[in-house]
Amino acid sequence: MGYLRVILPVVAAGLMMGSQPVWADTWSDGRPVFESDRRAQEEQEAAERAANRKTYEPTVYPKYMEGGERPDFKPAVPPIVYLNRPEEPGSIIVDTQARKLYFVLPDRKAYAYPISVGRDGFTWTGTERISRIAEWPSWTPPPEMRQRVPGLPVTVSGGMKNPQGARALYLGSSIYRIHGTNNDRTVGRANSSGCFRLTNEHVVHLASIAKVGAKVHVMQSYAGGVSENAPLSSIFGFLGPEPAAKPAKPEKKKPVAQKKKPATPAAAAVQVGQPAAAPAVAAVKASTPPAAVPSTETPATAAASAAAEAAAAAKEARAAAAEAVAAARAATSPGAAKTVSAQ
Repeated sequence: MGYLRVILPVVAAGLMMGSQPVWADTWSDGRPVFESDRRAQEEQEAAERAANRKTYEPTVYPKYMEGGERPDFKPAVPPIVYLNRPEEPGSIIVDTQARKLYFVLPDRKAYAYPISVGRDGFTWTGTERISRIAEWPSWTPPPEMRQRVPGLPVTVSGGMKNPQGARALYLGSSIYRIHGTNNDRTVGRANSSGCFRLTNEHVVHLASIAKVGAKVHVMQSYAGGVSENAPLSSIFGFLGPEPAAKPAKPEKKKPVAQKKKPATPAAAAVQVGQPAAAPAVAAVKASTPPAAVPSTETPATAAASAAAEAAAAAKEARAAAAEAVAAARAATSPGAAKTVSAQ
């Protein structure tokens, strides 16, 4: 009995295998399945799908299409990352390989936005400047896009039916833009025609801090390096803050020489027939030193100038006194009186 229990299952299995083709690749519901038959069936189904696709009519949009509703999207602040090298604050770096857009902040920080980039054949690199920032922009598909996708409208006004979404940052005079989307599921993929898509919440935030004229660097891969954590030097202060620019030293002004005013001749103040005391008063006025004028000269130079001015004033006083005496004598002589009356 023990022998029969062992041999009978073996015999039954052999009979089953002998009743079906042993060259089958696999089995399904007790029937053999051949790889050649499976491939033939797949090719037939693919041909049927291709034939059906040719009969599909492209979606035809209105020539001038309304963009639809315009929700009030609140700005969403993206994560902050740390750059391994300094970049210009306010500029934008687009890393197409990482599918990230970095808005550069001070102290080697940056906002990191996830974006969608151009699909194969529609990627590009270079540097542009933001030429315009628009809220709920209209969209005019370029002629080459309308050739690729028949049925596109000539223009679409701003709104959620517009693929540019809530905001658009125009890049120079090119056809490329940084903009929102009408389908958040496309963000993070390589499926655009060269533009860079953000969620509407992110593009509203970016448009609120970016400035017209800011540089936008588009590169395949950012070589500077990005870290999600702050470097140890900034945490523990190993390197300390970057040195601030030194203020420019004020230039030293050279002292300006003061011009001396010519003294008024005392003889011009003497009139014919004036008493002899008048010339003396004029002489005293002439001998009075002028008022001091503020100067930027050094003490030694100022002392020398004062001494010279005092000597000149004394000399002028002596000359004025001599002229006054001579005028008095001439006024008392008889010949002088006749001359004056005859005039």
